[in-house]
Amino acid sequence: MSAVDESVAAYQDRKQGWLAGLWADKARLRRVLMVWGVAVFVSIAGVFYLMGGRYVTSDDSYVHANKLMVSTDVSGLVRSVNVREGQQVKKGDVLFTLDPKPFEIALENAQANLASTVQDAESTRAMYRAAMGQIAAQAAQLNVNRQTFARYEALAKQNAIAAMQVDAQRAAVLSAQATLASLQQTAATQLAKLSGNPNLPAEQTPAYLKAKAAVDEAQRQLDHAVVRAPFDGTVGEVDSLQPGTLVISAMSAFTTTSAVGLIGKNVWVSSDMKETDLTHVHPGNPVSMTVDTYPGCKWEGHIDSVSAGSDTSFSALPAENASGNWVKVVQRIPVRVAIDKSECDRPLRAGMSTVITIDTGLRRITRLLHGL
Repeated sequence: MSAVDESVAAYQDRKQGWLAGLWADKARLRRVLMVWGVAVFVSIAGVFYLMGGRYVTSDDSYVHANKLMVSTDVSGLVRSVNVREGQQVKKGDVLFTLDPKPFEIALENAQANLASTVQDAESTRAMYRAAMGQIAAQAAQLNVNRQTFARYEALAKQNAIAAMQVDAQRAAVLSAQATLASLQQTAATQLAKLSGNPNLPAEQTPAYLKAKAAVDEAQRQLDHAVVRAPFDGTVGEVDSLQPGTLVISAMSAFTTTSAVGLIGKNVWVSSDMKETDLTHVHPGNPVSMTVDTYPGCKWEGHIDSVSAGSDTSFSALPAENASGNWVKVVQRIPVRVAIDKSECDRPLRAGMSTVITIDTGLRRITRLLHGL
């Protein structure tokens, strides 16, 4: 074998040895990565898990606001509609009016009846006084009849007078007694109308108070013919109300037949959260919110209240589990979030979809340490 061949063979041996060592190093490195890589990954995952659990998120959240279908408790024809859709109104602004004529007529009738009760009270007082005068005169007449009857009886014992005259005078006494009793009953009746007080002012008699209540009710109905905004807000619905529309009293129809929708300026976010997410949620927790309508905008707030019952607790038809055949379902509990501030000046409207993130301020590692 030549020197060249020997050099090539030696080079091949060195190359194979280097490759064998390299493969051995790779195998060791693979084993190290398999063992330590998994350990590092598990450690990092464990740290993230223990340090996590602080935030609770819900996308079943919507903007709410004070809203009311403003109607009236009296019936009548709409005379004018003073607002339009989207108009800003202040508390006390006129929304619409009813035709006041029927209410004005009713008020005038009640006022006339009230004046009549005053006259009736004065008439009753005068009749009572007249009855008392008649009673005094009749009492005097009865006294005279009794005295005359006594003299007749004395004369009759002496046979100085006919028996017929005695009987006639006895009848006169009885008649006077009956007349006096009738006058006394009439006076008692008139006095009862004056509540037992002949000097009672007309304004304190029961009939006057009843008529005054009728006047107050007629005035109230006339006032309610003008419907005003009960709070500041935005008109949300008015198309169903036009001049000439017959408005039926909500107290009579038990429903709002014609009204103006009003949405208040006070807004908040209501979220139906899973009961399993509320373990560490309580009033006062800070909340960050985003609204689907305004990407990139954030609102800050806090938990205002957590409902005392789940949605099903207030359901008109609650679930019945008496048969024993049921499936456990995670319940939803309403959470109200008060809005404190916003990063951008954009209006929030009732019904907008939101996503809330609640900062409970508590991590899993803290819970674990508390458990230990």
